[in-house]
Amino acid sequence: MKVEVFAEAAIPGTPRVLVVDDDAAMQRMLVSYLGENSMQATAVSGREGVVRALAGREPDVILLDINLGDQDGLDLLREVRAKSVVPVILITGHRRDEVDRVIGLELGADDYLTKPFGMREMLARVRSVLRRRTMDRLHPVRQTEQSFEFAGWVFSQRNRRLKSPEGETVPLTKGEFALLSAFVAAPRRPLTRERLLQATRVHEDVYDRSIDVQILRLRRKLERDASAPRLIRTERGVGYVFDVDVRTV
Repeated sequence: MKVEVFAEAAIPGTPRVLVVDDDAAMQRMLVSYLGENSMQATAVSGREGVVRALAGREPDVILLDINLGDQDGLDLLREVRAKSVVPVILITGHRRDEVDRVIGLELGADDYLTKPFGMREMLARVRSVLRRRTMDRLHPVRQTEQSFEFAGWVFSQRNRRLKSPEGETVPLTKGEFALLSAFVAAPRRPLTRERLLQATRVHEDVYDRSIDVQILRLRRKLERDASAPRLIRTERGVGYVFDVDVRTV
């Protein structure tokens, strides 16, 4: 697939956005609007351009259309997540395409936009994930020497490693690590959504879905049946409870 690139002049300190879309008109519209709002935008049309971008100076956020002609945007998201933690905002099709959105969030997307969308909404979502990334850098999750055991699982904060009862290593994103750290520090105690937002350094606003997404991801990794969770239990009107005994090992 031909790769088309449109880039604004680089300005030190300007947020860098990589637009991945095979529609030239959409590329131009997104790049132009981002540029008008003090961002450096570059557009590519598929995998080749993304690989090239990640091999150089990594962008601050990626806008990724999951419908890329003969390429699968979700497969490309998997590839990006295997190499990088750069925030990714998915651009999805019709509002009824819920399955693609859910799969994308489970694969590690940070947010999504559903076509048709307004440029102001797009800009707000980009700014939201950029704020979260800045907060992560300014306030990294403090690592300790402790390891915890619960229901056969072993969670090492020092090594950022989670092992299943079968001895398999289960990867955790930065948000999942912070969320699990908050849970093991307060087992069987209700934690409000606000407390979890603070623990994961995420600031809630009208565009933020991070806690809900992280809870879903963590449940899918820890629970035998994520639709009927037994470890991470919802406490109606309060928040969530890590409903299991935890001991330091």
